[in-house]
Amino acid sequence: MKKVEIAPSILNADFKNLESEIKKVEDLGVKFLHFDVMDGHFVPNISFGAPILASISKIHNMINDVHLMISDPLKYVPDFAKAGADLITFHYESYEEKEKILETIKLIKSLNIKCGISIKPATTVEEILPYLDKVDLVLVMSVEPGFGGQKFNPVALEKIKELNRLKDENNYHYLIEVDGGINAETAISCRSAGVDILVCGTYLYRSKNLKEDYEKLIK
Repeated sequence: MKKVEIAPSILNADFKNLESEIKKVEDLGVKFLHFDVMDGHFVPNISFGAPILASISKIHNMINDVHLMISDPLKYVPDFAKAGADLITFHYESYEEKEKILETIKLIKSLNIKCGISIKPATTVEEILPYLDKVDLVLVMSVEPGFGGQKFNPVALEKIKELNRLKDENNYHYLIEVDGGINAETAISCRSAGVDILVCGTYLYRSKNLKEDYEKLIK
């Protein structure tokens, strides 16, 4: 199995001690910090916005991996870029118009930020074929976006395999990320399918032995 990166999601961190919560995962050697943005409209929950990102983006050296679970990403991309995002992923399902999806990709890249596109469990890889040559990352949701602690949906595994096949056949350069229900067991399945990045929140931030449980994800 190829090497996998871990992206801890601060959605599950203790916000009373956010700086130390970030430091403890950075000390593990992770390269990505996952930042879940929810607007209460695209998903039935609200998390945090650009001001929180701005306050934490300079206290660590990880890649700020921003996941926009919002209805109108075009409107807010500049705010998150200014706040310190290194990678911005938006949802394919945010827009029905193909032009809006292309416009969002173009805007993110124009700000010298890596661009990702995400799909919900019910969305097929086939639906995002027109965008695969334009993005730096594809985020496969293995749960319905909006809440942490959900059970992993194995439909994600076939999507990861398909994305790998398409990447190899067409010489695309995107990374494949998976988010939702990741633990020591599901991590093995995702790595076998060929994932590059595992987003992990509940499993890590509720761990009683962080280093040991982190190593279970990568070995």
